[in-house]
Amino acid sequence: MISIIVGLIFIAFTVFAVLPSCPLNWGSDVVAFLKGFAPVLAAFLGFICLFIGAADIKDKSEAKKEDAEKVEA
Repeated sequence: MISIIVGLIFIAFTVFAVLPSCPLNWGSDVVAFLKGFAPVLAAFLGFICLFIGAADIKDKSEAKKEDAEKVEA
């Protein structure tokens, strides 16, 4: 329950900080951060997908080998 309340407080602060009518007016800074971070995030997620795909192919080949050994035995 406490984590939900804390999460709502953080979301409310974020909305307050990004709105242009509020004193903080961090909206343009947030947009600039997202523009700079999006390519880095895309590259990171791409590498993760490559590693997961390679591991999946490896697991499938090992499973085929195990099935072949079971059939022979």
